[in-house]
Amino acid sequence: MSNMAKLEKKRMSLLSQLKEMTVVVADTGDIGAIEEFKPQDTTTNPSLITAAAGLPQYQSIVDETLQQARDKMDKDAVDKDVAMEAFKHLAVAFGKRILEIVPGRVSTEVDARLSYDTEGTLASARDLIAEYEEAGVSRDRILIKIASTWEGIKAAEILEQEGIHCNLTLLFGLHQAVACAEANVTLISPFVGRILDWYKKDSGRDSYPPSEDPGVQSVTEIYNYYKKFGYKTEIMGASFRNIDEIKELAGCDLLTISPKLLEPLAETDGELPRKLCPENAKDLDIEKLSMDKEIFDKMHAADRMANEKLSEGIEGFTKALEELEQLLADRLTQLNQPAAV
Repeated sequence: MSNMAKLEKKRMSLLSQLKEMTVVVADTGDIGAIEEFKPQDTTTNPSLITAAAGLPQYQSIVDETLQQARDKMDKDAVDKDVAMEAFKHLAVAFGKRILEIVPGRVSTEVDARLSYDTEGTLASARDLIAEYEEAGVSRDRILIKIASTWEGIKAAEILEQEGIHCNLTLLFGLHQAVACAEANVTLISPFVGRILDWYKKDSGRDSYPPSEDPGVQSVTEIYNYYKKFGYKTEIMGASFRNIDEIKELAGCDLLTISPKLLEPLAETDGELPRKLCPENAKDLDIEKLSMDKEIFDKMHAADRMANEKLSEGIEGFTKALEELEQLLADRLTQLNQPAAV
């Protein structure tokens, strides 16, 4: 690169440079933030949808979804049942609004309570796709988000064969990544920040240098493995705690970033070097793994961090879903109250 080109790079924001080598995805259900940062894709999860649904500016989406649920049900249906019906459709309602803004895809998550249920995951995923397609949204613009349990990965393998693209989330270990790649899933979301959180707590350390960040190292290992052996599955680093983690993964296929980190990336200038590159991975000495359920279970049991964080993540998303169900029930009660005279 010439000196002039380097100077021009330094005058560009880190976000602008990152977009030249990595697909930037907004990790939010906040439609206003998506409009501001203009990502290619977006991804949501139960916690993000619950947070967005509680904001006044999105009350119309919630109310519209509740009304549609009531219209679908028997007139004598109790509020709890109406709220449960609305709950199943709210993520799609947000997804449709988001897709009016972004040019690419949105990830919509299967109920976390189905994470160890292959058949339940399949049914839920098919229902989500059917609802999007009924609204005129092509399945090519949707990624069905599924937890990276063995059962979830097997469901994703079947869905991919049906032309339903999947994003395997709550991914913390190489064994999960290899199983996903062999299942030909479209995309995986390794959780950088949550890995760092675990190691900080386990080691008692307050911080790690960016290049030694355990989450960064995990995604780098997965990236190099995929590129070494020519897997088509895309890698989308997720769950960042700081912009240094993002800078260390510049060049990753995709990175999904929260608005609170997109903002400093957009406001900070300076050269951003590429850290991950397919060509470099080809020359690395990496052992190829085979994967079946027995090997997966053995590796998962041996990886204390992945084991704990996967269970914790499923529990956290389940709690968020329960909070969302309660939020909808409370809102329905408000809507049913007679207007003050």
